[in-house]
Amino acid sequence: MRGVLVIGSSSPIGRAIGRAFAADGDTVVGVALEEVDEPAFTRSLVLDCASAEGAEAAVDAVADAAGRLDVVVLAAAVMPVAPIAETTDEQCRAALDAVLGTAVAVSRAPLPRLAAGRQADGGAIVAVSSVNAFLAAPGLPAYAAAKAGLEGLVRQLALEYGPHGVRVNAVAPGMIGGEDVPDAAAGYPLGRTGTAEEVAQAVRFLAGAGFVTGTVLPVDGGLSIASPAAFLREDLRGRWL
Repeated sequence: MRGVLVIGSSSPIGRAIGRAFAADGDTVVGVALEEVDEPAFTRSLVLDCASAEGAEAAVDAVADAAGRLDVVVLAAAVMPVAPIAETTDEQCRAALDAVLGTAVAVSRAPLPRLAAGRQADGGAIVAVSSVNAFLAAPGLPAYAAAKAGLEGLVRQLALEYGPHGVRVNAVAPGMIGGEDVPDAAAGYPLGRTGTAEEVAQAVRFLAGAGFVTGTVLPVDGGLSIASPAAFLREDLRGRWL
């Protein structure tokens, strides 16, 4: 039984991640900026983990609940939607603090414990990034910058803490849900958008993948492999697909 910390537990993805680990018998502590009513979480805390104090309190809560810390999941995010000229300083700071500031603080707090534990499978940090970290989309400059920074941090931590038995990876989801978005599945080779549960299963896999570190795993229905210039052309789709 592992001790698992999920930051950003109030989102559909955060809740699904909690359920995936709880189904394995793990002790899962969820942390968000608002109260979360989810039975998968042994404890649910309301903390701002962009601060050192909040991050330390979250890590301590897992140690108290499980007696150990094995997995940290970074799933907090804020996504302002506006062109850069219309994105306010407050919106930029909110996106950067929620994604990158939280990731830095929460990674720094547990690393000594993860490294000192030297669990059989090693300690693991798994971040929830986005295809927007490497595929540009209109109206998401602050969010894209924050997620790109997150992926840089993942590689850096994987390199520095691999010798201490700590693996650091990320998943990069495409659109999750989107039932109310017209033509949401356009451009996805699988012909549909994803579910929170599919992201959670990828996070769970990376948390236990003992020889995988420093990678970003797309969970995007093939979106990132498709060339819009070709895939979205009706003439080519009709001829070859």
